[in-house]
Amino acid sequence: MAFGRLDHSLGDQPMSDINMTPLIDVMLVLVVIFIITAPLLASSIKLDLPTTEAATASDAPQSVTVVVDAAGLTYLQDRVIAQDELLRQLQLSARANPQTEVLLRADKAVPYGRIVEVMGAAQTAGLNRIGFVADAPAAAAKP
Repeated sequence: MAFGRLDHSLGDQPMSDINMTPLIDVMLVLVVIFIITAPLLASSIKLDLPTTEAATASDAPQSVTVVVDAAGLTYLQDRVIAQDELLRQLQLSARANPQTEVLLRADKAVPYGRIVEVMGAAQTAGLNRIGFVADAPAAAAKP
């Protein structure tokens, strides 16, 4: 007479499933990080923009960005461009949509005359909507 169990088990079997929950959690965190950092990577040209209380984002339906850096170089949509080529490209934009807004980003150190040259090129091309891009003041500087 045996004093044991009649069924004989082999013990715990190895698990053949992969737990997907940690992988999904990590992927969602990475997606959130990319969503937050993507707007910060919009412009790769480093400028020291002036600050103003009225600095807000533009709601223009179509716009072109013209940048003048501290060295006086002009960029159109983040690529260096000569003054005569800038005029031709702005004319093409004006033909495509006369309501196109020119978003002008200029460093504080750029002379006013250089900014007026860029504004004149935009107006000669037929683009009269010019927006000046500035940074909002730091939150700590507000009284």
